[in-house]
Amino acid sequence: MIKKGTKLYSIFFNKCPKCHEGDFMKEKNILKLHKAFQMHEKCSNCGLKYTIEPSFFYGAMYVNYALTVGLSIVTFTIATLFSNLNLIQIFIPIVIVLVLTVPITIRLSRIIWINLFIKYQKDTHKITQNEQ
Repeated sequence: MIKKGTKLYSIFFNKCPKCHEGDFMKEKNILKLHKAFQMHEKCSNCGLKYTIEPSFFYGAMYVNYALTVGLSIVTFTIATLFSNLNLIQIFIPIVIVLVLTVPITIRLSRIIWINLFIKYQKDTHKITQNEQ
């Protein structure tokens, strides 16, 4: 369903946005919180430097904001439909969901942000030891 060459492939499989081969984040397991947010400096396959310019990933904060607002709306809707909580009590599940999804939203926001600027190139060659 999600094919190599699409932005969704890069986003959901933690792959380089240019070649879709090298990993974007160092740690695949988001439950290892001490390593969950560490990114590679560049792609191990094509050599794309992930930090395109200084402070490049500050823009990912806007993507993270959109993701958390979306999660808040979904949580609010579910809590309203399936419980008899008042407005103040509904904020408790919203806060819990947002805290529990921080590792996911931060990682997703960074990879979505870089995918807005880098396009997939099918014929990206693999880096040899001499080129590194």
